[in-house]
Amino acid sequence: MSAPSSGPPILFDARRRAARLARAATLFPRADFLHQRAAENAVDSLAVILREFQAPVDLSPHPGVFARALADSPARDRAAEVRAVGSTAERAAPGAGPLALEDQSADLIVNLLGLHWANDLPGALAQIRRALRPDGLFVASLFGAATLKELRGVLTEAELEVRGGAQARVSPFADGFDGAGLLQRAGFALPVSDVDRVTVRYPDLFALMRDLRAMGETNVLAGPIRPLSRPVLARAAQLYAERHAEADGRIPATFEMVHLAGWAPHESQQKPAKRGSAKTRLADALGVREQTGEDG
Repeated sequence: MSAPSSGPPILFDARRRAARLARAATLFPRADFLHQRAAENAVDSLAVILREFQAPVDLSPHPGVFARALADSPARDRAAEVRAVGSTAERAAPGAGPLALEDQSADLIVNLLGLHWANDLPGALAQIRRALRPDGLFVASLFGAATLKELRGVLTEAELEVRGGAQARVSPFADGFDGAGLLQRAGFALPVSDVDRVTVRYPDLFALMRDLRAMGETNVLAGPIRPLSRPVLARAAQLYAERHAEADGRIPATFEMVHLAGWAPHESQQKPAKRGSAKTRLADALGVREQTGEDG
C-alpha cells in the first residue's frame, strides 16, 4: 500500500498549461482586454502610494502588459523599469518549483491573471512574499469563482445529453472572498482583496472560445481530457443562446477578477493595537449609553 501524498492535490497539468500559453503567444494581442483591465487596476494601486519602487518584477503569464500600462499612466515615475522573470513554463505553473527570484530581491512584484492556475496557491504566495524586500508590495489579479459560469453550465448539460456523461471543462476558480485570508496565511501584512465582475458580450459560444484560446485560458485540468465533439459543441452553443442570449442575440460571458494587494512585513507598518490597550470605551466612542448585564 502506497503512502498518501503530503502535498496539495494536482488539479492542473503544468506542461499542458505551458503548451497553451506558448500556442497563445501570437494570438494574445487580439484578446488581451482582461489583462489590460487587471494591469490598469494594478497601476491605480501604485498611483495612491507615495513611494518609488526600484526593483519591480512581473511574474505574469503574459509579461509586458503591466509595464505598458504603467508607462502610459501618471504613475510611470513611481517604478523603475519592470523586469519580467521566469520562463513560459515557470510562469505557467506558479509555485510548482522554486521561484526564479532570490529572497528579498524585489520591492514590487506583480502577477496578472496567472495565480488561478497554481496547484498550491498558498505555497506560491509564500514564495512571492519571501522574494519581496521588507515593506515590498505584491499586487495581483486572478480569476474568481463566478468566471465563465454560463459556459460551465451549458458544456456540462450538453455533454450529459449527447454522451450520457460529462467531464469537467472549466477550471474550479478560487472564491474571491478568501483573497485577504490567503495573503495573510502566506505572511503578508495589510492584505486587501477586491472583486471586479466583467460581462463580455459575444456573437456566439465559438467566438468566446476563440478568445479563451488566444488568452491561453482553455482547459488544462490534470488527467486525460476527452476532446469535445462537434455534436456536443453544437448543443452547447444552442443551450447558451437559449438560456443566456440578450435581445440582440449576443451572449454574455462573466469574468470575475479578484484583485489582491499585500505587503512584506516591516516594523514601520501600522499594526493592530494590543488587546486591552484601548484608552476609550467603545460606548463612549459611539456616543451611546453602556448597558450592564442586569435589567433595569
